[in-house]
Amino acid sequence: MRRIIAFIAAIGFMIGTVSPVFAEGISPAQKIEFEKLVHDYLLEHPEILRDMSNKLEINDKLAADTARNTTLTSQAKDIFHNPIDAVVGNPNGDVTIVEFMDYNCGWCKKSVTEMQSLIAKDKNVRVVMKEFPIFGDGSEYAARAALASVKQGKYWELHQAMFASEGKITAEVVDQIAKEHGLDVAKMKIDMKAADIDVAIKKNQAMAQSLALTGTPAFIVDDKLIPGYTELANLQSMLATTRAAGGCKVC
Repeated sequence: MRRIIAFIAAIGFMIGTVSPVFAEGISPAQKIEFEKLVHDYLLEHPEILRDMSNKLEINDKLAADTARNTTLTSQAKDIFHNPIDAVVGNPNGDVTIVEFMDYNCGWCKKSVTEMQSLIAKDKNVRVVMKEFPIFGDGSEYAARAALASVKQGKYWELHQAMFASEGKITAEVVDQIAKEHGLDVAKMKIDMKAADIDVAIKKNQAMAQSLALTGTPAFIVDDKLIPGYTELANLQSMLATTRAAGGCKVC
């Protein structure tokens, strides 16, 4: 019983919930004795700290999963059907994949090959591209240019070309690539400043925060989120699972 009380007290001290009344009701000597009891108990049972850490990690994951599920449901329209987002693959596909990406992200560059293969092999998949610039001014410029290129019907060409480019993506690099792929760069620069593009990027950033995304790329297949790079086979498997279950729940 004494050990149980000591353990409970230790937890209370660690999370800062010890009753002030209790603290005021003990003498300095008792406080010292109490702290020593807690100290000795934890030394005798250090596995408790590991168990606490594991439990906290589990609780945090459950909380994050709950928050993500809430966001996927409550913001489904903006996630899957924001009219300003670029859509590649089959715009009328039966299942939607959403990708959050940044043009200066190495893993996003690797993911392009996977997405190209997926679109080539699955003629009924709809892919929504979420511009999520997190690597500085060059990424921000590239994201705006990509969204502006939608208005010229050149998004997928520019998207692939920017990821195929070697080195860092900067404003100068984006302009050169856009010119090489037949975009009206002057028009693109004007369109980049449109209010709807500004809103779209800010909305994607807020959405990513709600989904607890800490980097790029990240994928959503219906109501499932995949943080980080994932291989083609995994995306295909998730599409097959969604279709087998009757299709989209939220997409």
